[in-house]
Amino acid sequence: MLIAEKISKKFAGIAALEDVSLELLAGKVTAIIGENGAGKSTLMKILSGVYTEYEGRIIYKGEHVRFTNPKEAQDSGINIIHQELNLVPDMNITENIFLGREILNSWNTLNKKTMRYKTQQLLDKLKLNVSPDTHIANLKVGQQQVVEIAKALLYNSDVIIMDEPTSAISDHEVEVLFEIIRGLKKENKAIVYISHKLDELSRIADSYIILRDGKVTDSGDMASINQDAIIRKMVGRDIKTTVREHRVSPKEILLSVKNLSLKANKRAGKIILDNINFHLYTGEILGIFGLMGAGRTELLETILGMHPKTPISTFTLQDAPLKAKHPHDAIRAGIVLVPEDRKKDGLVLGMDVMKNISLSCLKKTARQGIISKHEELELANKYISALKIKTPSSNQVVKNLSGGNQQKVVLAKCLATKPKILMLDEPTRGIDANAKNEIYDLITRLSASGLGIIVVSSELPEILAVSDRILVMAEGRITAEFTRAEANETNILKAAIPKTI
Repeated sequence: MLIAEKISKKFAGIAALEDVSLELLAGKVTAIIGENGAGKSTLMKILSGVYTEYEGRIIYKGEHVRFTNPKEAQDSGINIIHQELNLVPDMNITENIFLGREILNSWNTLNKKTMRYKTQQLLDKLKLNVSPDTHIANLKVGQQQVVEIAKALLYNSDVIIMDEPTSAISDHEVEVLFEIIRGLKKENKAIVYISHKLDELSRIADSYIILRDGKVTDSGDMASINQDAIIRKMVGRDIKTTVREHRVSPKEILLSVKNLSLKANKRAGKIILDNINFHLYTGEILGIFGLMGAGRTELLETILGMHPKTPISTFTLQDAPLKAKHPHDAIRAGIVLVPEDRKKDGLVLGMDVMKNISLSCLKKTARQGIISKHEELELANKYISALKIKTPSSNQVVKNLSGGNQQKVVLAKCLATKPKILMLDEPTRGIDANAKNEIYDLITRLSASGLGIIVVSSELPEILAVSDRILVMAEGRITAEFTRAEANETNILKAAIPKTI
């Protein structure tokens, strides 16, 4: 279906891809595997017309092609589901799906009824139970990911590129996606599948291509290779998975939350958080697990002061009342949040690494009200080194970094404030195995220094690996609490399933 020959691409003189060649077969799923920054997304953006300047050539259906924009590629039958969502927040689902490919009626005006009907069909197929009229801004990241998939399915594409399609969706939605992929294979579509979740690849992929530092290091049939071999070829060495040692946590309460409730809005009867009570100890890693819609993200946001108009509740930080009416208040008190959506809420994509890191603590880098470039650079280089951020320099624009390195910049920005409590919402979403272990090690070291850490994750192995204690949420309530010794996948999942299901 498609052949790429000796594709090379540079950014600021740094090679992102070097002589990469591959073949995509009709009716087959090809897995593209590699660490963050290996060149996977860059290669896919070239194939789909996002990047137009590169060396090498692409042969599609037997003809040499060179797309000048993504729409050309889409019209030719090549479509990409991006890891970083490309949706318009202030438009509804129907408007997003048909943006640029609107259906007109005989009066040459928008046929809104037909577009809405087709959108509902796609949502039903993907089992996303929301109205086509819902604005994107009102959807969670996982729901937005499903909308991205719906956009791709609307095209009658022959090549479908899926860049981390399951990074923010539930297990149920993953199964739905896999069923759709199997159907697309029967329709003779060529599918590219990029994922850091290696267990998925053995289930869905027919062949694999491994990239390291912009070069192909191996390729072959998926059935002929195991996860350990994949990881070795990805990073060039064995990786020892971090498993948190059992330890007795200090019993000094750092944060206490009592009687916390949150409604959707003043008029709505829906309760997002219902009478939440818990505490966090000094030096403890507290894991919070729940299915999509359980209220995990809203809980962290409320602690940070993003929902100040809540019913009567009590927060104490080191036995002192905490009244955070704005995130600035919480940050000043020593509470920071690494948000779920780094692109929307964690970074200023048009700024460089240095400025993003220093934004959270400008007073530390200023002298008599004037920002010191020397202080900014020193601060940035400290965290670039400590967190192993892969960037040509501190002056690199953040949007040009891989997703994993962008996440490390968000972490750096938070740690630069010298917090007492670090809250992490899906901290390893879209991050490769090696980078995950680096973040796990960092979390462990920070907790050992006395930092209180709250980790929200939809990946059960992650919660079990890093947590000292685990809270389970369902329908806005805490339904269970487990010590590290008590916790296992069965009892956690049982507590996470809403009683209405």
